[in-house]
Amino acid sequence: MPPRSIPAIAHALPGLMRGIVANAAPEDAVVMAWPMACGSNVASRTTIHQLQDGVLSITVPDIAWRNELQQLRNQYLSSLDKMMPGAVKSIEFVVAA
Repeated sequence: MPPRSIPAIAHALPGLMRGIVANAAPEDAVVMAWPMACGSNVASRTTIHQLQDGVLSITVPDIAWRNELQQLRNQYLSSLDKMMPGAVKSIEFVVAA
């Protein structure tokens, strides 16, 4: 069997992740899915505060990060929806105190 390309594998990851998080509580599932949705660099600089009533609150280090991530919000929502359909309806970014 020939090796698969990275884009083909990357395309399959949301479906694989959906299977992994399917039996987890939404609060646990989003912790697993967030790094896949935003990438390891963003995940390492952010903290999931809570998922309540479909609103995912993410703590960010400063206003510059909040502004940058707000521009990527729809991309993150789309990625999360592929892994956790309907669980996250919006994302709010909160600057750490």
